[in-house]
Amino acid sequence: MLEMFKKAKEAKTKLKELSEMKKDEALMNIAFGIQNNAKKIIDANNQDLKNAKKLLEEGEITKAIYDRLKLDERKLAIMIKGIHDIIRLKSPTDKVEWRRELDSDLILEKISSPIGVIGVIFEARPDVIVQITSLTIKTSNVVILKGGREAQNTNKAFFDTIISSIKNVEGFPLEAVNLIHTREDVANMLKMNEYIDLIIPRGSNSLVKYIQENTKIPVLGHASGICHIFVDESAKKDEVKNIVLDSKAQYPSACNSVETLLIHKNYPHKDDLIQFLKENGIEIVENPKNYETEYSDKILSVKIVDSLEDAINHINKYGSNHTDAILTENKKNAEEFLSSVDSANVFHNVSTRFSDGFRYGFGAEVGISTNKTLARGPVGMDGLCTYKYIIRGKNQIVADYVSGQKKFTHKNI
Repeated sequence: MLEMFKKAKEAKTKLKELSEMKKDEALMNIAFGIQNNAKKIIDANNQDLKNAKKLLEEGEITKAIYDRLKLDERKLAIMIKGIHDIIRLKSPTDKVEWRRELDSDLILEKISSPIGVIGVIFEARPDVIVQITSLTIKTSNVVILKGGREAQNTNKAFFDTIISSIKNVEGFPLEAVNLIHTREDVANMLKMNEYIDLIIPRGSNSLVKYIQENTKIPVLGHASGICHIFVDESAKKDEVKNIVLDSKAQYPSACNSVETLLIHKNYPHKDDLIQFLKENGIEIVENPKNYETEYSDKILSVKIVDSLEDAINHINKYGSNHTDAILTENKKNAEEFLSSVDSANVFHNVSTRFSDGFRYGFGAEVGISTNKTLARGPVGMDGLCTYKYIIRGKNQIVADYVSGQKKFTHKNI
């Protein structure tokens, strides 16, 4: 393990030295590799589904995890399109964010740069391997991946495809993409702050909290997805039905599916909306004791509120700062909601399911973050960059400026 971490750290320098054309070549090879190995990958996934069904029956995994595990040709096609979208994007690394003249012939620049070595720990959703690998390659970051045991065959099939694809790219360091397998490996990785720059957990609340409590390495992610929709009194009847149903039922196990529906007391179509949701297989829980439940299923908490202010206060108290939406025809109320709700994604008159890196045009995402000090919202390529300051000068010394012999100009150029 230690040797692997050392090689991963060395690989980040080699990867950064490669041209963007070489990195795009690697991504193109991966896209072709997935297409050519589709049957092998789906067969491996079917074996995982068979094994996971037993784990589900024994209560060792949740239904949400089981639902996220399944792959088919449609999902593979979406993954391949995501890779091509990333290829079309320009890498955000090694770009001059701004340039400032401190004095004549003394120039300061802020330059975007890769974070370095990133450890990603995820449950189910084996497509995560492809999404994250594509983003890290494009941004010159090295990745160490750890998937859940329920997807071990699919994970290996994807990893083998990725490695065989990048082998054919001249100068590409194979150590830039790594896969670890056991809980012991994870425990070791969390101690490797000398070699790993960032940890990204993708999974249950308990997984994220475990990672946060057991490492000194910075952690990016979200612990839960307690997402809300507030139906204001002016919201349109049919649009509300479509948006709420999409937010809950389109993919109930997703972290951006709605979990709590807040309805203004003066909304005239409340009973009709509740009946519509029930007819579409949604279990309604009115005024539950716990508003911090992430159902990840076709279950929806419902609460009647007196005002926009009450809705905002409820969301800021019980929400997880993930994704929250208001449905209203009142522009003033919409703007107040968008400004006052303290979440990474705040929407007006659209489904909560839009908070996604692919839908945002990022090509893919490494996850959705509710952090405030690191990247926030769906984290694409920009979220995998940090920055550094570079000064180019001509033998200047600080003493001359302290003594007053020279003065700073501080002029943006």
